[in-house]
Amino acid sequence: MPAATVLARATGQSILRLAARGGYGVLVSPSQEARRIAPALSAFLRYYASKSYPPHTVVTMPALSPTMTAGNIGTWQKKAGDTISPGDVLVEIETDKAQMDFEFQEEGVLAKILKDSGEKDIAVGNPIAIMVEEGADVAPFESFTLEDAGGEKAPAPPPKEEASESSEPADSGSSTAPPASSKSSSKVEETESESSGGRLQPSLDRQQSISPLAKALALERGVPIKDIKGTGPNGRITKSDIEKYQPPAGAPASSAGPSYVDIPQSSMRKTIANRLVQSMNQNPHYFVSSSISVSKLLKLRQALNASSDGRYKLSVNDFFIKACGVACRKVPAVNSSWREQEGVIREYKSVDISVAVATPNGLMTPIVRGVEGLGLESISAQVKDLGKRARESKLKPEEYQGGSFTISNMGMNPAVERFTAVINPPQAGILAVGTVKKVAIPVETDSGTSVEWDEQIVVTGSFDHKVVDGAVGGEWIKEFKKVVENPLELLL
Repeated sequence: MPAATVLARATGQSILRLAARGGYGVLVSPSQEARRIAPALSAFLRYYASKSYPPHTVVTMPALSPTMTAGNIGTWQKKAGDTISPGDVLVEIETDKAQMDFEFQEEGVLAKILKDSGEKDIAVGNPIAIMVEEGADVAPFESFTLEDAGGEKAPAPPPKEEASESSEPADSGSSTAPPASSKSSSKVEETESESSGGRLQPSLDRQQSISPLAKALALERGVPIKDIKGTGPNGRITKSDIEKYQPPAGAPASSAGPSYVDIPQSSMRKTIANRLVQSMNQNPHYFVSSSISVSKLLKLRQALNASSDGRYKLSVNDFFIKACGVACRKVPAVNSSWREQEGVIREYKSVDISVAVATPNGLMTPIVRGVEGLGLESISAQVKDLGKRARESKLKPEEYQGGSFTISNMGMNPAVERFTAVINPPQAGILAVGTVKKVAIPVETDSGTSVEWDEQIVVTGSFDHKVVDGAVGGEWIKEFKKVVENPLELLL
């Protein structure tokens, strides 16, 4: 749904019309079209007729990416009373992918901010601010509320898995049952404090008994259960026993609070989680690995960087991105995606490589487009620029949405010899690149067998078996290996 806004009440005989002009509503004067207004708008007409505000526009949370359903408010760049021109940044908004600037496209004056900085999970289409045409109209909106703007959408119902944390009743006594209510807890403790009159047993024959609530509390606080003497029936350990526990003298004191820290899930982290689960569940992955000699490539890289006069500094990843473009042109079946709704496999004419970049908020995959037609210097410059802006959360949606193949390089970590990567849907393949290792290679000479050292990298391709058959994936790895081990072909 586009981020359309609903217009507030217009004075006199003005009417409301919803318009998709740059994502904002516009006021129109009375006309014969009033008779054709949809009945759904009559509710807004009646609602706003009971208020007395100058003509205004309700600015709503925009959809800044196709997958965005809600956003978080960052820093407001304008305050109430400020004049806004087309293209001015109104507010920073955290989407499901990045922190982005919301640029307002019409002239006006900011009259009221309805959602303060830091507010989270605001549904697309919900009001966030009020705009007026003249500065003199700002004062009446000091007491303007969300309800005056039409209210907020009802939140989406939580998933069933989260809505029902446990299928067991609270009083089942199971360790997986949810905590009982305060009423039932007090009843349990009351029962536990009574004497059961049971027959005494030798301590060696009796297992230590503990209530589920006490066990959970002991695990949370790090209290050793074996050191607790229960005061409940038959020596049962109760919640109060755990709360009264004091470590013996000389023993390290357990932490007073929980032994963990809860970190809120950001919109980006939720999106990454959903997409990776979707990829693993819906894309039958298979993996093809190969050890590739990069001795010649490293020498070529060193020579090119030495002669660049500081204009560029090529990385191994720049060569690999170019090599991916060459391999995808020679094996176009890999440069494709599965399109369930259209009932087709879409084979792309251009090779657009998504480059995995680690950011403080999670993994981003900015795209180097048309790699098959770019030189190494151009690829290097684009990767550096896209990576920098990805870490600063300043990428535009079109710079990270799409792509036909992905490369993920962990070679900068010398501990990572090889790894497998998860396919970035709807793409059909991703290449995982490990670190450079020196490998002893036996060489036969006239005087016998000698050893030479070769620098190698292990790469692993992950392919979607719905699109790419095993033999095709193997052929792609073969073409990639060929061009990397003969890097002068990349300059052709």
